[in-house]
Amino acid sequence: MTTQEIVSKLWNLCNVLRDDGITYHQYVTELTYILFLKMAKETGAEAQIPEAYRWDNLTSKSGIELKKFYKELLTHLGEECTGRVREIYQGASTNIDEPKNLEKIITTIDGLDWFSAREEGLGNLYEGLLEKNANEKKSGAGQYFTPRVLIDVMTKLVKPQPGERCNDPACGTFGFMISASQYVRSQTDDFFDLDADTAKFEREEAFTGCELVHDTHRLALMNAMLHDIEGKITLGDTLSNAGMSMKDYDVVLTNPPFGTKKGGERATRDDFTFPTSNKQLNFLQHIYRSLKANGKARAAVVLPDNVLFADGDGERIRLDLMDKCNLHTILRLPTGIFYAQGVKTNVLFFTRGKTDKHNTKEVWIYDLRNDMPSFGKTNPLKSEHFDDFVKCYADGDLSKRAETYSEENPNERWRRFTIEDILARDKTSLDISWMKANSETDDYTLTELLDMIKEKSNNIAKAVAELEQLIGKVEE
Repeated sequence: MTTQEIVSKLWNLCNVLRDDGITYHQYVTELTYILFLKMAKETGAEAQIPEAYRWDNLTSKSGIELKKFYKELLTHLGEECTGRVREIYQGASTNIDEPKNLEKIITTIDGLDWFSAREEGLGNLYEGLLEKNANEKKSGAGQYFTPRVLIDVMTKLVKPQPGERCNDPACGTFGFMISASQYVRSQTDDFFDLDADTAKFEREEAFTGCELVHDTHRLALMNAMLHDIEGKITLGDTLSNAGMSMKDYDVVLTNPPFGTKKGGERATRDDFTFPTSNKQLNFLQHIYRSLKANGKARAAVVLPDNVLFADGDGERIRLDLMDKCNLHTILRLPTGIFYAQGVKTNVLFFTRGKTDKHNTKEVWIYDLRNDMPSFGKTNPLKSEHFDDFVKCYADGDLSKRAETYSEENPNERWRRFTIEDILARDKTSLDISWMKANSETDDYTLTELLDMIKEKSNNIAKAVAELEQLIGKVEE
């Protein structure tokens, strides 16, 4: 049985829980609680779980007795255990009402081909579930899920090295850090080429993150554990004062959540030079400040277009970024790769300077957006779509780069801008496009059009509700 088949089997179990009114996201969380116990047994790691609450005890019960025992197990593991077990189960509760449904999930998991699953990697199995959850529009979880292919390209270009401290300040289910760990493993024969201390550092300290949403934090912990990563994953808000201690990193890879701070309020960090209610601009400030000022620390960050053109604090933050860092590359991403319709995004690649002034001399922009198909479920993004960009990137060596754009070839994708060119632009805008835009009459299926209409309707309804709330408060 392949990993894909196991994932499909586990995913189809969700239909069993429809009557309990459970969402896909709740299902993945519930599955995590149960899978953790089974995987601990399969990997010989049950010592961290009290004997009374191990897998064999769970499978020996049925009906009302099982439901009662399962509830007790969740509470005990979240309150009485230590380490990762406590973190995963803290505040855990079940959404499964029917004992027979709980029993079906447990017996199905117990009966899976775990030998094959171990052969292919338990981490791959779990990531398959997370991706399935993100692909399921109804789950709401995939609104800003970063496609694995994009994560891997960003990691490959940033090249994390053994001994470096890597971080994702908005880590979601920990995809970027898992990719970074796998990259280092691939370069070091699974850490066997490293001395004992460095190998220990890679497993226990090198890869860290922070996640605001409790359930997503659980999924991140589980994902890290199944990929043999023990680095700290903080439950908290990077944009609050808790984020102030997150610094001195060699590598940051991240895709911060889109949108404004709740209620349009400013970040609560008191160390930001430019406090703003724009969440992405605050994340950007945090990221370049969190890098070591050694001329080598580097970041690759997914950010929406508004970060490139916002005025006021937006312009001041871009100027500060280009002063403190060498913002050497911007990749304009195609549309449709995120599950939120119409979100236009970019990847910014930058290296922190040794000083805080005049680090950016030129910015290279690659346009992978115009004259490209719209990507989505039916036309997924693949690694070969990035091949030309990777070639143009030239391993980050600016001296080896050559523009493909010229006056004779104005529709080529790769173009260089000097810092003088950029400073001369209105609001120091980095939202630069020179290729002929896609036709406005893109072909969409009826389903895609319906999804887009629903998305817009939901956004409008949400905005109206927020306005009504504000008006109500003003009138009070």
